[in-house]
Amino acid sequence: MLTAFARAFKTPDLRKKLLFTLAIIVLYRLGAHIPVPGVAYEAVQQCVKQASEGNNSLFGLVNMFSGGALLQITIFALGIMPYITASIILQLLTVVIPRLEALKKEGQSGTAKITQYTRYLTVALAVLQGTGLVATAKSGALFSGCSVADQVVPDPSIFTIATMVITMTAGTCVVMWLGELITDRGIGNGMSILMFISIAAGFPGALWAIKESGKLAKGWIEFGTVILIGFVMVALVVFVEQAQRRIPVQYAKRMIGRRSYGGTSTYIPLKVNQAGVIPVIFASSLLYIPALIAQFSSSTAGWKTWIEAHFVKGDHPYYIATYFLLIVFFAFFYVAISFNPEEVADNMKKYGGFIPGIRAGRPTAEYLSYVLNRITWPGSLYLGLIALVPTMALAGFGGANANFPFGGTSILIIVGVGLETVKQIESQLQQRNYEGFLR
Repeated sequence: MLTAFARAFKTPDLRKKLLFTLAIIVLYRLGAHIPVPGVAYEAVQQCVKQASEGNNSLFGLVNMFSGGALLQITIFALGIMPYITASIILQLLTVVIPRLEALKKEGQSGTAKITQYTRYLTVALAVLQGTGLVATAKSGALFSGCSVADQVVPDPSIFTIATMVITMTAGTCVVMWLGELITDRGIGNGMSILMFISIAAGFPGALWAIKESGKLAKGWIEFGTVILIGFVMVALVVFVEQAQRRIPVQYAKRMIGRRSYGGTSTYIPLKVNQAGVIPVIFASSLLYIPALIAQFSSSTAGWKTWIEAHFVKGDHPYYIATYFLLIVFFAFFYVAISFNPEEVADNMKKYGGFIPGIRAGRPTAEYLSYVLNRITWPGSLYLGLIALVPTMALAGFGGANANFPFGGTSILIIVGVGLETVKQIESQLQQRNYEGFLR
């Protein structure tokens, strides 16, 4: 692997792409540390320190996707999250709205149109999320329990708030542009690489925080245990992410004039984890809603007390069970809308393909649906177990859950993006007759 990296840097065009990608990453991390105009920087730093010590994880998911820039209230505070949300919404609407489904079938021109819609929706979501973030910071609810939480935005005038919202929206547009630059002129997968960098940026600090808060051998026992758990999780995720069920497909020979076409055999790869990390993101976002409502509500009713007791802390049995069931549900839901067995069966029948032992048409669709349901069960259970690892593994670490770097969402994204990036570089190496990473 190191030899392949060396060969990549020796190739002029690949070296330019890698250096260009590194330059974009540096710019992205620089913007994640520039405060938004109108924010009291010292008050923010004090509140961030108290929030990390107090284990406040209400905005943990969005803060993780922004590389810690959300709670710092920087120009890249919203990070890549509005684009991710917009992409998921457009993908869901493609199944519902016939016009979007027709655009998807048009090929490259239709995909470009959907990408343009995604950009527009990203800007709208950035304005909405930026307004919510500024309102939360102004009211002091962003850092609940902080002594100077109401001093984060010292000037609550309309002009200051509008400037903050416009700055964060522009920052989101810049992040989206940087990701597209990596895709066009870098090594590819621009948005995924920025997401990877955002999550990986918090690893060193989180690992060191676990070492500092540890009690066994000055924290080195806890530090080593977490590293070991991380390696085991990475190995497990790589194993499952690469696992797939291959459905054999044969194409009948067809005579067109004097030439014979077809007669080949291939396969349909059905991944065990067909849904990826989307179910974990959906479940996490949905579970944040009750805690968010309870935090902004001034009521003293019993429902608020019940939510704060059962759904704010991630180690409660009700929270764990609900989280696990939501992940399983969203895994089946996302697979059902992203993979259409009837469409695959119709395409196979159109080009003379068939599965050995299965009739073409409806029986093929039923067989594909049956196999997909069978392999989605282990995939969804695997996602649920990976997502609950931080809670289960750190039960004896004195509540260091917020500092655990190898959470389910983060490890799934990092391993998935890492594998995809390695394959991208490997394919470019193989085009130049090099051996590549995977031997």
